Amino acid sequence: MEANMIECRNLTFEYSATSDESLKKLAINGVDLDIKEGEFLVVLGHNGSGKSTLAKHMNALLLPTSGKVYVSGMDTADENYLWKIRNAAGMVFQNPDNQLVATIVEDDVAFGPENIGIKPEEIRTRVEEALKKVDMYEYKNHAPHLLSGGQKQRVAIAGILAMSPKCIIFDEPTAMLDPSGRKEVVNTIKDINKNYGITIVLITHYMEEAVEADRVIIMDEGKVIKEGTPVQIFSDVSTMKKVGLDVPQVTELAYELKKSGINIDTDILTINEMVSRLCQLK
Repeated sequence: MEANMIECRNLTFEYSATSDESLKKLAINGVDLDIKEGEFLVVLGHNGSGKSTLAKHMNALLLPTSGKVYVSGMDTADENYLWKIRNAAGMVFQNPDNQLVATIVEDDVAFGPENIGIKPEEIRTRVEEALKKVDMYEYKNHAPHLLSGGQKQRVAIAGILAMSPKCIIFDEPTAMLDPSGRKEVVNTIKDINKNYGITIVLITHYMEEAVEADRVIIMDEGKVIKEGTPVQIFSDVSTMKKVGLDVPQVTELAYELKKSGINIDTDILTINEMVSRLCQLK
């Protein structure tokens, strides 16, 4: 049986929205969640649903108000495990510019391994391998600030990969990118999951990015309100609309066609599937 990479047990998180400590806001409300080793999980939800707060609990950037989070069996609230947890579960954020620290790409990727005391010759190997994994090896001597948004984000991913994590949590990593940069980054994420077995947790509000996942969870008002495969999630168009989320455009089209009396399934996620189903209609 596959082991769990991350476990949330009745996870609750409150914070003070104002200086008045008595006015606490509940950002996560009793979440139970198991994420398997090697899984590609997507977390969807509109702004304020709690998805980014959940992500920050997965590598101990935030600690539960109550409940527990375990990463590779380690309790995030135990300070003795903090650096082991951060090594096991790396994190990539929205803005690639905030994650780049050096003036040369390969120095930037080396920054993490240096910080955790890896030997120099081992660092060199890790940097080269990480840059190859994200298809940025030929840019190793470039200045990061001259790269495109998508390339910068791939360098940020390489910096995490060089620390040999078991899991990478992506907190809306494509939110500030143009469509081609988004595509580059999503392809890189899929590749490191499929080819290197790294567990992926992708927080996003782009429905098309969720189509590739093994499993999707929907968050609303700090709770997980639905989970399932992409097909199960997106074919439930009414629930998605109720929580203010879109579905992939082709799924929406199938939904509208069905509503207008055309006999077509609504479990369509890609244009190719849509074309194939339309051709089958008599």
